[in-house]
Amino acid sequence: MSYQAEYSKSIEAPEAFWGEKAEAIAWYKQPQTILSKDDNGMDRWFADGEMNTAYLALDYHVENGRGDQAAVIYDSPVTDTKRTISYLELRDDVAKFAGVLKAQGVAKGDRVVVYMPMIPEALVAMLAVARLGAVHSVVFGGFAPHELAVRIDDAEPKVMVTASCGVEISKVIEYKPMLDQAIEKSAHKPGAVVVLQRPEAVAEMIEGRDMDWVEAVASAEPADCVPVKSTDPLYVLYTSGTTGKPKGVVRDNGSHAVALKYSMKAIYNMEPGDVFWAASDVGWVVGHSYICYGPLLAGCTTVVYEGKPIRTPDAGAFWRVCAEHKCKALFAAPTAFRAIKKEDPDAAELAKYDLSNLQTIFMAGERLDPPTYHWTVEKTGKPVVDHWWQTETGWAICGNMMGVEAKAPKPGSSTVPVPGFNVCVLDHEGNELPNGEQGNIVLKLPLPPGCLPTVWGDFERFRTSYLTEFPGYYSSGDGGYKDDDGYVFIMGRTDDVINVAGHRLSTGEMEEIVAGHDAVAECAVIGINDPLKGQEPVGLVLLKNGVDIEEDELQAELVALVRKEIGAVACFKRAIVVQRLPKTRSGKILRKLLRQIADGKEYSIPSTIDDPASLPEIEEIMGERGLVSA
Repeated sequence: MSYQAEYSKSIEAPEAFWGEKAEAIAWYKQPQTILSKDDNGMDRWFADGEMNTAYLALDYHVENGRGDQAAVIYDSPVTDTKRTISYLELRDDVAKFAGVLKAQGVAKGDRVVVYMPMIPEALVAMLAVARLGAVHSVVFGGFAPHELAVRIDDAEPKVMVTASCGVEISKVIEYKPMLDQAIEKSAHKPGAVVVLQRPEAVAEMIEGRDMDWVEAVASAEPADCVPVKSTDPLYVLYTSGTTGKPKGVVRDNGSHAVALKYSMKAIYNMEPGDVFWAASDVGWVVGHSYICYGPLLAGCTTVVYEGKPIRTPDAGAFWRVCAEHKCKALFAAPTAFRAIKKEDPDAAELAKYDLSNLQTIFMAGERLDPPTYHWTVEKTGKPVVDHWWQTETGWAICGNMMGVEAKAPKPGSSTVPVPGFNVCVLDHEGNELPNGEQGNIVLKLPLPPGCLPTVWGDFERFRTSYLTEFPGYYSSGDGGYKDDDGYVFIMGRTDDVINVAGHRLSTGEMEEIVAGHDAVAECAVIGINDPLKGQEPVGLVLLKNGVDIEEDELQAELVALVRKEIGAVACFKRAIVVQRLPKTRSGKILRKLLRQIADGKEYSIPSTIDDPASLPEIEEIMGERGLVSA
């Protein structure tokens, strides 16, 4: 079937299309109702179907003769460890760890927070939670105690699962002290904490609450898969919100499994037994969808890589992994390839490895700039697919459908909408714009399977965040346009969430932290272009009257504050003192204008501005500090 035929069917006859795709997974109870509404009036898929995601990812393959096939390849250059785990071994590990959680009272619908580095046990924990019909919430291992505490209070986990530490290029990050601080800060107190002790840093245990992973598993009884409804939640994954309070994106079981199984062939062109490597982290949506669930649902081998694209040990790290493990597809954020390009511009390291098994390189998580695209294509000789999606959707909204019909790429575009996603471009009044005109990228309802149906515990926040701006559509918060061939070009965020090295972070949250400093009267945090990370946050700070502090000293204190509250992942390194900030007469800081100045774009002074002279003043200061793009 051609792409156009596949896409047209998904939009014109969505129930027939997705009913057919649902037959590709092994339901306990086959759904008869393909599309229906829930109590909130949201479209839901396969509501009367029953299944279990961990069964589909593991037991199903064992029962169908794939037990000896590699399910996970663990490659950790930072600990000099490599390990291959078969589907049978992984199934048994997951069943035993599910028994550990079950013994602690974890049952269908309960939450478990997972705070772990990139090790196979992170996948074991996630799948064990799914096996019990419970709900996992994975928190990126680099997040600070405050961020973890906020998520504990929102998810209210019965149990937490962690490792004693994470291992970076040149340092060991102890997780357990951060987790202990988070629990101390949180109002909700989990009943138990399971700790995997790693030799690089052994954690102190709290008697009566903490359990040793190895000891607990040794005495556990394996647990069976618990049937759940298609619409029951599989996980909650927190994403930055513009208010500073993270949003818990809810993913259900049934539609998620159908969407990811479909995507593995349709988008990535993967077959059972192929090796798929998503060079991300389980703490992000890419890690959920394409390190853990997608490859295993499709019967592929997934690579769990604990390392970086450079300095582990060199800029050939990605190419080594692809060659050694015979990866058919590599998926990473553009920032990874920018780092490799910066370190090894002539790709001398790449020449050392045989990449004959690698068919396609996929990039997502931030806009793929044309120079990075061209460099990667030129040096590897492989097709590079830029595809666009969000934590909220769980899989690609736009992409080049390599398993359906590969199209000619256009650098700067994420190609065409994926079947099921009715992508439209609207002006601010909700009118559809002609091709070539930039506007708000929206998705016409119903959303396809795999997308969020709500925000954890707060449907009203989901409604106001995504559905009210353009009734009948999901608002992506991204701006862009379509060309005459139907290719979609995503140009950036329309709100204050910035993209730092593929991680979505709220500048609003950073502003709250910066504004909390005793010397700061007011501030604005904006994202400026960064050739390596895509965007980098910069704080513009107004001091309180009478405050006497050196700018370097203030900057160091603000950097430390943001690092403490959000973590090093924020990459907040620069704060400059200004005399005034451009505002409307109602007092709203004109952040969009500040971003335009930083991007070196022409801007017009709006009639609503209170102090027009503030703009050239800001432009001069930012120019002196090298914060304006050429």
